[in-house]
Amino acid sequence: MAAARARRSVGALLALLLVVGLGALGAPSLTPRASAQTVTTALAGHLSGPTTVGVGLKANYVVNATGGPAIAANGTQVGNLTYQASIVGFNTTSASISPSQGVLINDTATLNLVAPNLTETLTLYVDVGSSYNGDNQSTNLTYVINIIQPIVLSASLTVVGPSSVKAFSITVELDGAAVGVVNVPSLTAGQSYPLTFSYVGAGLSAGWHTFTISLAQEHGDVVFAGGSESYSASFYVPGPAPDNTLWILAGAVALAGAVFIWATRVGGRRRSKAKR
Repeated sequence: MAAARARRSVGALLALLLVVGLGALGAPSLTPRASAQTVTTALAGHLSGPTTVGVGLKANYVVNATGGPAIAANGTQVGNLTYQASIVGFNTTSASISPSQGVLINDTATLNLVAPNLTETLTLYVDVGSSYNGDNQSTNLTYVINIIQPIVLSASLTVVGPSSVKAFSITVELDGAAVGVVNVPSLTAGQSYPLTFSYVGAGLSAGWHTFTISLAQEHGDVVFAGGSESYSASFYVPGPAPDNTLWILAGAVALAGAVFIWATRVGGRRRSKAKR
């Protein structure tokens, strides 16, 4: 019995020494450790802004993007969201997009487009990158913009009051619906000011349309040329070109029939002569 107890004691002592030795050698712990890798969602984004812009006019476009290594699992931004923007078209020498590169603030950046001086189709390209601690993701965003010839409303204002007029705005209506605002700077007594408004809305129906603007809010201190407080101008939108497909088909059928009749008669005459 004493010998058995001694052997068990020695075994327990050896087991204890083994555990202590493994700990000293840095043996892996069985306790699970949390992963240090940040869990993120895939980088994604989109562009927004007008799809139609007038020749030589300006427009703003908004870049929105989030995700990738720059965004932690709890939605906090821990890295950088950057972008590079460019435009491609038939002729972009008079066009520009700015800033052409930068950093997204609160997942957003605003780009300023100056349209080219000719009608064409532009494509806006924005390359968005997400990076943090050596990890990088990128995505490419595209947006098609049609550059068209705008319809321009022009009028002349004159200050008829005895004193200057503070800056004010004029609402422009098209066929009774508001379509834009023109901001007029402060004017001095007797000063004239050329007012212009460019309309680039698409989808107008064929026929006559009318712009209307009013100065009633200025209480007679400012008038249009001729002394009126309201001004209107009309323009005509032509309809689509007529579709002559049916007429062309009818003409082709008639021509084929005439050729067939002619060929039949000529053939008949030849056969008659041959019999004689």
